[in-house]
Amino acid sequence: MVKTRLVQKRKRIALVAHDNKKKDLVEWAVFNKAQLAKHELIATGTTGKLLEEQLDRPVKKLLSGPLGGDQQVGTLIATGEIDILIFFWDPMQSMPHDSDVKALLRVAIAWNCIVACDRSTADFIFTSPLIGQEYEIRIPDYQDYLTRKIE
Repeated sequence: MVKTRLVQKRKRIALVAHDNKKKDLVEWAVFNKAQLAKHELIATGTTGKLLEEQLDRPVKKLLSGPLGGDQQVGTLIATGEIDILIFFWDPMQSMPHDSDVKALLRVAIAWNCIVACDRSTADFIFTSPLIGQEYEIRIPDYQDYLTRKIE
């Protein structure tokens, strides 16, 4: 049996950016302000504050990424409370919390979350006709994994 989760027309979008990518994410968000206004926005600490100021609308702010915000986003993805993750990360800079970043991306993929890690992919997501429609996401079946015998 295939498990699914229905994503509503109004998406719950997590916005995350490394320090060197915050400017890029804010510019992208301002460019897409009208489209983002149709959705619920969630962001990690500083990114959320910057977005709230620039978009002139409320953004649910979690902790700063290195202080647990990345894990909070991952938890919301795993519990089906985030539909899209827009995460502008810097591939050229090592971060003290790289393990958190890897864990967040792993959880997002494990739960078949819609993910963009750069502006081009985010643009494709936001210009897709699916952004304004309900969408059924297939949830991977991890029952075999959960019931495996450990010796």
